[in-house]
Amino acid sequence: MKSRTVSVSIKCPPSDVYGFVVDPRNLPEWARGLARSVRPSGDAWKLESPLGEIGFRFVPRNAFGVLDHIVTFADGKEVVNPMRVVPNEDGSEVLFTLFQATEMSALQFVEDCSTVENDLRTLKRLLER
Repeated sequence: MKSRTVSVSIKCPPSDVYGFVVDPRNLPEWARGLARSVRPSGDAWKLESPLGEIGFRFVPRNAFGVLDHIVTFADGKEVVNPMRVVPNEDGSEVLFTLFQATEMSALQFVEDCSTVENDLRTLKRLLER
């Protein structure tokens, strides 16, 4: 699959970035392209997204800045989204890798990348206040 990694530098310690992002309740503040609202659902979360209700869960909390998350669509299909926060001098770099699924057009992939870029810029603005 075609892939693209989108990143943003944030003037904030990696532990602070990780602590904010790993809490799904914060998704509507910075990831509007994914979540309009969020509610707990067992050991995962339900998000109201532009695609309707989806399931969401992060990999277990860890000391390595891994923020990979699994999105579950209404048809049961699961997609793993690789995401990391790593040190960048006295701040952080947040990296999100997108893959172009076989059923996704080139235009849809570009739009998906643009949505993630916008969300990461929003995250940067929030955390650099």
